[in-house]
Amino acid sequence: MNFQNHQKKLSDDNTEKSIPNLDAHINNDETMSIKKSTYGNMIKGLIAAIVVAAFVGGFSISELSNNDSITKEDFQELIDTIKESNPAPQPSATRQAAPTAPPVLKTVSIDDDPVKGNPSAPVTIIEFSDFQCPFCSRFYEQTLPLIEENYVETGKVNLVYRDFPLDFHRNAMPAHIASECADEQDAFWEYHDILFDKQSEWQSLGLDIVADQFLAYAEELGLEESSFTKCLNSNEIVQEIQADLLSGRQYGTTGTPTFFIGNEKHGFTKISGAQPYQNFVAVIESKLS
Repeated sequence: MNFQNHQKKLSDDNTEKSIPNLDAHINNDETMSIKKSTYGNMIKGLIAAIVVAAFVGGFSISELSNNDSITKEDFQELIDTIKESNPAPQPSATRQAAPTAPPVLKTVSIDDDPVKGNPSAPVTIIEFSDFQCPFCSRFYEQTLPLIEENYVETGKVNLVYRDFPLDFHRNAMPAHIASECADEQDAFWEYHDILFDKQSEWQSLGLDIVADQFLAYAEELGLEESSFTKCLNSNEIVQEIQADLLSGRQYGTTGTPTFFIGNEKHGFTKISGAQPYQNFVAVIESKLS
């Protein structure tokens, strides 16, 4: 639907309609003849409108004459009464809500999850993410490289990745299991990058063949195949991911990606979604000060 046409329709529907020109039906003399057979319905509607207007406006009206004719002045008075009782709608003042500050938590656990950068960096970014999430992929492609260049590689920030696979992403849980298995061989971040770089390659695969694809990525990184395959069937890995999910929910994570940025001194500020790099800079700098 064209927005301009739609907007025009809304405007027309909420604008006071003009009353049709009645002078063409009024003679030059002091009276105007109205045949009941022709204009009866119009008069009934007019009377009903006046009665309602009178009731709402708190004024009384006298009975109309039973004659077949009314004067031009009488008819104009009726029209004016309707207009006065139905004034044009006045635009209401628009109230803008004051922007709310992002929530700040006193502490957020990193558990034993993978850390990129200096473990002693003054600021930590804890990311709850889903490898199949398109917005997580956008953060990985557009924002993470800038954060790594300007903050992680300079020792100011470290990044912690925590699992938050969403139920409606059917291959998310297998992907997170595979990444945890890569972490068992100290290759989490390399596997993390492959999963995002090749998200379009594996996200729509059937569950019967996606494991083979994840094994192929492990082989590409030179991981030990038998250990990786055994790990894919580990209940302990599943429990680790479920623990992250529970932890994320306790901190108020409802979707991905969700970030908690800060330290024990200044608390952790929550950022939801793949927001622009400058939004991260603002929070990081506030925690560094």
